[in-house]
Amino acid sequence: MCHAHDSRPPAPPRSGAVGERSSATLTAADGTEFSVATALPAEAPAAGVVILPDIRGVHPYYVALAERFAEAGLAAVAIDWFGRTAGVCPDGVRPGDFDWQPHIPQTTAEGIDADVAAAVAHLRDRAGADLPVVTVGFCFGGSHSWRLSGGQLDLAGCAGFYGRPGLVGDAADRAALPTVMLIAGADTATPVDDQLALAGRMRTAGAEVDAVVYDGAPHSFFDRSYGEWADACQDAWEHVLALTDRVARG
Repeated sequence: MCHAHDSRPPAPPRSGAVGERSSATLTAADGTEFSVATALPAEAPAAGVVILPDIRGVHPYYVALAERFAEAGLAAVAIDWFGRTAGVCPDGVRPGDFDWQPHIPQTTAEGIDADVAAAVAHLRDRAGADLPVVTVGFCFGGSHSWRLSGGQLDLAGCAGFYGRPGLVGDAADRAALPTVMLIAGADTATPVDDQLALAGRMRTAGAEVDAVVYDGAPHSFFDRSYGEWADACQDAWEHVLALTDRVARG
C-alpha cells in the first residue's frame, strides 16, 4: 500500500480558488468507460495535468490532489485504471477495501494510453482546445508517466514520483518530452541507482530529464502523513510546477 486510506496530499506553494469539482465517466477510443475526477481553477488555466494514480486507481487522495492542482492554477483530471476489468466506480472513487491486486496485472500500455488520450481530450474540452497537458504519476502511475515521454500521445511533458524503470521498458530509448523524475532516496521498492540509470537512458534518447533524489525520503513521501518530509514535498511541488509553467509558456 502506497499510503493510508485517509491520507491527503500536501498543499502547493501557490494557491488560488477552485472553480469546479466534478466526477465523470469518460469513454476511451476502444469503447471502455472509466471514472475520472476533475478540478478546474477559478481563472482560465494555462496548462493541464492528467494525474496517473498508484495501484488503487482513482482513490480519494487523487481527487484531493486534482483540487490541489486546481488551487495552483491548473486544470486537472485524475483517472482510474480499472474500467476494463472492474467497471466504473459506483461512487466516483475506489473504496478503501477495493482489491486492486487482480486488476493491475490486466492493465496494458495500450489501454492506459487510450485512457490518457481521452483524459487529455476531456481537459481540452473543458479548458481550451490548445491547452498544453502533462502527466503526473505516482508509483505505478509514475512509471507510466515516464513511459509516455517516449510515446505518441499529444502531451507536453511527463512527471513521475518513485516509478519503476521496468515498466518504462524500451520507451526510455524513444523518450523525447521534458520529464521530471522525483525519486525517494530510501525507496525500498526500486533502487535509486536504477531510476538514475533510467534518467540517463532517457537523456541519451534526447529527452530533457530533471531527476531529483530526496535523500532518506521513503516511498510515497509526497503525503501529508509524512510530516517530516514537508520540505521534500514542497521542493517536489516546485519541480512539477516548473514543468507546467514551462509548457504553459510554450
